[in-house]
Amino acid sequence: MRYAVIMAGGIGQRLWPLSRKHRPKQLLSLIDGKSLLDVAVDRLSGIFDNENIYIITNAEYVADIAAALPQLPPVNIIGEPEGRDTANAVALGAAILAGKDPDGTMAVFTADHVIRPVGQFAQSVEVACQAAESDRESLVTFGIKPTSPHTGLGYVHCDKASEGEILDVVGFVEKPDHSTARRYVEDGNYYWNSGMFVWTIQAIQAALAEFLPDSRDKLAAVTEAVSEGSSFTALMGEIYPQLQKISIDYAVMEKANKVRMVPLSCEWLDIGSWPAIENVAEPDDLGNAVVASTTVLLDSCHNVIVSEDDHLLAVIGMDDCVIVHSPDATLICKKSDSQRLKELLSMIENKSPGKYS
Repeated sequence: MRYAVIMAGGIGQRLWPLSRKHRPKQLLSLIDGKSLLDVAVDRLSGIFDNENIYIITNAEYVADIAAALPQLPPVNIIGEPEGRDTANAVALGAAILAGKDPDGTMAVFTADHVIRPVGQFAQSVEVACQAAESDRESLVTFGIKPTSPHTGLGYVHCDKASEGEILDVVGFVEKPDHSTARRYVEDGNYYWNSGMFVWTIQAIQAALAEFLPDSRDKLAAVTEAVSEGSSFTALMGEIYPQLQKISIDYAVMEKANKVRMVPLSCEWLDIGSWPAIENVAEPDDLGNAVVASTTVLLDSCHNVIVSEDDHLLAVIGMDDCVIVHSPDATLICKKSDSQRLKELLSMIENKSPGKYS
């Protein structure tokens, strides 16, 4: 059987003031009235049975996500007692599925991307699943052909001799500087790291046992509980604080011997900051990306303007700005300064601890 696990634990500080600790970015209605998590589940529902789609998230978000996704069994919404990065989210998903179906296939996706067309994405997922199932020791990832020298993404380096739908991976590269990223684009054998994977449950369990044995061993109690039909919630509270906080790339993918990659021939948009809304919202005649019900714009071009209520946003003579309204806070900045949002939030937290976080 094939299973999909969506990692949806991040808060998303770069989408403040709409995204807060009590309301993560994946629940914001930013894509045609739908949340990023809605879009992610819709994308997978045509590939996996709904009862085989799992969400790994923060324990605080479980009730809200279960209410937002009534098509999924509530037991499939799994809450981590604390964030321990992607390696442990993957290890937890693998532990649960190992107790349910140890011979199954596990696909791992993220909740903060827009991928289209969905049909092409589904074909790539099928290729990846077949690759993982035909070579049951391999770990398969997805790569996106870079369209620009992006410095905010990691890269997957593929063997130039490999061809076709499946490429052999030489290694993973962390976020490069601009000149290095430009060289990667020109080289043609480097792909953006999508953070999405497919493997058999046996393969990822074996890789975790080799490269992250502490997490694998401690989460074995979860596997046993699932196989016995018991609750593992209390176990998680005991186990999670003991786990090393580390990403799946650092912990496993960069060390594994047999890694393959499926080039994802789709539009892949990381909605991790406000300027990214320009890629998913239909612009007006002056290039403004507006996700708001009531706006009046005068001599204003190429702005990102967002509000979830009917508060009037009136703008005069502003270009290339981000304007985001929430009931208790409003953000206004140049798009070029949007990456400094964490710096601003640190200042806000110092001034008003806990009030706007």
